[in-house]
Amino acid sequence: MSTDRANASLNDALSVELRRIEAAYAKRASQIRYSYSDPAHLLTCQDRERKLLRILADRGHSSLANATILEVGCGNGAWLRDFVRWGARPENLWGVDLLSARIAEAKMLCPPEVNLQCQDATHLNMPDASFDVVLQATVFTSILDQGVKHLLAQEMLRVVRNNGLILWYDFHMNNPANPDVCGVNREEIRELFPGCEVSLKKLTLAPPVGRPVARVSASLWRALSGIKPLCTHYLGTISKI
Repeated sequence: MSTDRANASLNDALSVELRRIEAAYAKRASQIRYSYSDPAHLLTCQDRERKLLRILADRGHSSLANATILEVGCGNGAWLRDFVRWGARPENLWGVDLLSARIAEAKMLCPPEVNLQCQDATHLNMPDASFDVVLQATVFTSILDQGVKHLLAQEMLRVVRNNGLILWYDFHMNNPANPDVCGVNREEIRELFPGCEVSLKKLTLAPPVGRPVARVSASLWRALSGIKPLCTHYLGTISKI
């Protein structure tokens, strides 16, 4: 196959996959969103925040005051607002999302200095090596086409600095109730980011277990979340070697 035909084929696949993702997220928008009044969701966020801040501190980011940070697939900007709370300056934060409605919501909720753009993250309008931290949270599991996953991974590697970090938070297993997502395991992550150091830990107690337990006992929820086979996500870092 010629280069032009190969590129055309990839562009067609990208267009199809982006339309599928838009439809899947539009369907999710009609569903009840996670609420901090839900005990399991609150415990999940607290556990993730504690461990993420520890990871950042261990990797030299105990202060985020001067860090430039990009989130791909930022949604309504919840993680970006967390970074502000953790000490990042709003003007040093960027978020991109495929859906204009989510960017509009993020602009209403985030400080006005946060840089928000509606665009396809596989073709970022940003210079090489421009970010200290690049975050993806439950984006890759929403992409079913391997070619699109590779394009996104390449862009994340392109825009992160040589001594920067890619932060990863995503499912490592499939969700039988949701055919629009597919778990990404450790081996696939290493294949998507070749030549990189990948450091991942399991966390986030499986919701079918965590929801009823959290209503009864936060202590029991925390104890069960330490049993790694019961955890559904990876949290960790990817860095260039």
